[in-house]
Amino acid sequence: MPGGLPGALGLAVAEGRGVVVAPSGAVVVAPCTLGELVPRLRQLEQEQRPRWVWWQAGRDARPVVEAGVHLARCWDVAEVHRVLAGGLAADPGTVWAHLRGLDPAGVPQVAEPDLFALVSPAAQLDPETLTTADGHLRADAVQGSWITTPARLAAWARAALTAAEQQRAALAGAPRVPDSGGSPRDARRLLATALSESAAALLCVELEVHGLPIDRAAATALITAAAGPRPRDEAQASAIRAERDRAVLVHVPGRERTDLRNPLQVKEMLASVGVNVDNTRKWTLAAHRGSHPVVEALLTWRKAERVATTYGWHWLESHVGEDDRLRGAWTACDGGAGRMTAANGLHNLPAELRPAVAAHPGHVLVRADLGQIEPRVLAAVARDPAFADASQAADLYSPVAAELGVDRPVAKVAVLAAMYGQTSGSAGEALKRLDRAYPTAMAYLHRAYDAGVRGDAVVTWGGRRVPMWQGPLSEAQRAARGRFARNAVVQGAAAELFKAWAATVRAGGHPIGARIVLCLHDELLVHVHDAHAEETVALVHRSLDEAAARWTGTHRVRFVADVSVVRRWSEAKA
Repeated sequence: MPGGLPGALGLAVAEGRGVVVAPSGAVVVAPCTLGELVPRLRQLEQEQRPRWVWWQAGRDARPVVEAGVHLARCWDVAEVHRVLAGGLAADPGTVWAHLRGLDPAGVPQVAEPDLFALVSPAAQLDPETLTTADGHLRADAVQGSWITTPARLAAWARAALTAAEQQRAALAGAPRVPDSGGSPRDARRLLATALSESAAALLCVELEVHGLPIDRAAATALITAAAGPRPRDEAQASAIRAERDRAVLVHVPGRERTDLRNPLQVKEMLASVGVNVDNTRKWTLAAHRGSHPVVEALLTWRKAERVATTYGWHWLESHVGEDDRLRGAWTACDGGAGRMTAANGLHNLPAELRPAVAAHPGHVLVRADLGQIEPRVLAAVARDPAFADASQAADLYSPVAAELGVDRPVAKVAVLAAMYGQTSGSAGEALKRLDRAYPTAMAYLHRAYDAGVRGDAVVTWGGRRVPMWQGPLSEAQRAARGRFARNAVVQGAAAELFKAWAATVRAGGHPIGARIVLCLHDELLVHVHDAHAEETVALVHRSLDEAAARWTGTHRVRFVADVSVVRRWSEAKA
């Protein structure tokens, strides 16, 4: 197998038991209870620093992380599959079929009990055989119900190692696809992406297990201020809602029966005072702030209503644990261009509640936010020398504005419009100048757009395949697909760099107890003891330089991060 996986050890955990196997198939740690497994894993980490191989971090690594074991390096079969094949589906059955050249539509499924069947499909298999006659993984193994004995657990770990080895071979032999909308697949970059995406999946498990530190008293006060006191019962909750509504309806006499949660009724209410809007979205209403007092009252109401209904008392009780940590599900890849996602408010917490995100006593939050990340990524992946020169400025848009002969705000709009696929509007003339000033970067985006219009998959700089939706489409729909592809090659590459950066910070921060507690688009929050604050700041900057140079393969493009040490998230510069 080309290259192999140096230091690889297969790890499988199921039903409170775990096993470690070597690539040769030999059992390194015999199937044992989790309590017996934990010290052996720590010993292996200290003596060998292996690369742990598993099917999915959430399935095999989570019990180990919950037990307090730090795993330094890994290979996540599911995440590597998402890079190679694109999309979100990456269950073991799908991955196995893809690697073996089997029809994914033929992946066995666990059948519902059939009272009229004489023999179930699973019963027709040799009970100790992991694969079916046509080579698929058996459905009950994928589901987990088959892995009930030490031998089966070991077989499951060996299968993960086999899959990882085949993936490594596929990475090494990946064809250099035509640059039809993104970057040619490069074996070195593909491997780097596989490793950082695997690390991101493990980080997601740690984020779920450890949670985001919350000041419960501050959260309680903020929710009370926005949504009112904790209701004793539904009758009081209804009264609090009515009082919140009255602060708006007092401005429109005769419209007191308007349901503010019904957009059609809100539009009618606004029209009655001369405010005509196409929709009731926040940015639409904001443009009419000076038209009538009810608009400002409605915007204030929306903020309070969002806290009350989505991030109120139920949210606090359901998702903030007794240890004052906010927890939610995390995914390392959204199934599109590859951005991390999270639930329970971890990715869309209202600004009003950010003061509640606070370091625990004796600790601080080191907040780091990548600056102008997408245009800098475009400069790197397009290999545009002029755009790379512009990236040397702390504010990339200033030299671009000077080059285009426009004001900075116009230059910013033009650059963002180019990446997001807008080709007309207020920045239309500046966009034409972009083509002349930065032809290599713009050609990169144009190729992606054309590929999307045709329905061809595009490939990010790191090698992630991003398929396009298919089927009969109108001209407008094809254009929308082109705009999606145009942005995907930039946004996907930015996500790859972000995860490579986060993985580097995670590795460097472990010895000093610096732990990432939030990944938000282009922003990291690191929770660390006071004594290591400045060391962590230096780590964050150094990790960005290292990750960017390794990921881009060049020092021509400058990447920057705004880094600050705060006690509360709200204290950081927005």
